[in-house]
Amino acid sequence: MTSTWLEPSSTATALLLLGRGTDPASERGVDCPGELPPPSDPNLVARATAAKAKLGQRVFVLGHHYQRDEVIQFADVTGDSFKLAREAAARPDAEYIVFCGVHFMAESADILTTEAQRVVLPDLAAGCSMADMAALPQVESAWETLAELGVAGSTVPVTYMNSSADIKGFVGRNGGVVCTSSNAERALQWAFERGQRVLFLPDQHLGRNTAVLKMGLDADDCVLYDPHKPGGGLTAKQLREAKMILWRGHCSVHGRFTLSSVQEVRMRVPGVNVLVHPECRYDVVTAADQVGSTEYIISTVEAAPAGSAWAIGTELNLVRRLANAHPDKQIMFLDRAVCYCSTMNRIDLPHLVWALEELVAGRVPNQITVDPDTAHHARVALDQMLALP
Repeated sequence: MTSTWLEPSSTATALLLLGRGTDPASERGVDCPGELPPPSDPNLVARATAAKAKLGQRVFVLGHHYQRDEVIQFADVTGDSFKLAREAAARPDAEYIVFCGVHFMAESADILTTEAQRVVLPDLAAGCSMADMAALPQVESAWETLAELGVAGSTVPVTYMNSSADIKGFVGRNGGVVCTSSNAERALQWAFERGQRVLFLPDQHLGRNTAVLKMGLDADDCVLYDPHKPGGGLTAKQLREAKMILWRGHCSVHGRFTLSSVQEVRMRVPGVNVLVHPECRYDVVTAADQVGSTEYIISTVEAAPAGSAWAIGTELNLVRRLANAHPDKQIMFLDRAVCYCSTMNRIDLPHLVWALEELVAGRVPNQITVDPDTAHHARVALDQMLALP
């Protein structure tokens, strides 16, 4: 069977890219300095190729799986956020790390690389809505609430990799650990060996799906903490008795998939395999055939037999790339509506060309730095993750 890629229908909201502006309190909406080449420039590919060649081994370009193809073609390594940060740390000879991803990923790379290396984010407005949903003052306020109830000492904070350096630093200062979508279960096992409950940041869906579906906890063991409500909108009894205190955060891409998306594709494509990311909602995950991280999704599709049909619930750039790479399989997007990650999609070829040419000219644009104290405690939490069995 030969697959035919059908582009999902567009919606104005889904296609909206965040505009320019200034908001120092947010990862998003930050002005990008410099003159960008126009997207219509027919020499963009040649300019990027030439600039990268001039920099040689001095530059190492990282490309997240959700990036555009026009950017991925220049990546030295592709992968998920943690894999890319580790790859950067493994290249101490690279003077410049150009991270084609989003803000929290570049922060992690800065934390794990040497002081001599410079991490560059081609567009400072490439943030993460999920990471923005857990700000340090909000998390510190929640921790104070737990302390007033006398349960902070028996609570272990766990943060998803998709969080700011500030949150990773908070977790490191308070005896917690960072996790990825691949090792969330191991991280929670580690946490429950050290405490009675977990404060899970910032993605409620990954926390709930892991706790209930992987570890056998009951849904009633999980409570949802809303930072915009006093006490998180929970009673003292609920917080004391909870085993999982889930932060009210989510991925704007994976949160779009619904149970009706799964039901519709099963009716439309008999025998289809539904494969989704654990950042999806609980009812979507339980209705799917397989659930796993971005790397798991890629490896599963690669190992699938020819002629098999797959509806994949993750970012559109990756799903389309998988469809093009495996024409012997029927690969489709789980939802009919387009679902790009709008902030990830801000890293385009003009921004990459501009960043590389600035480096050639001896200027370091959009350098991402994490203050030493935050970096130290964040590194503690990251190292604890690496030490998980």
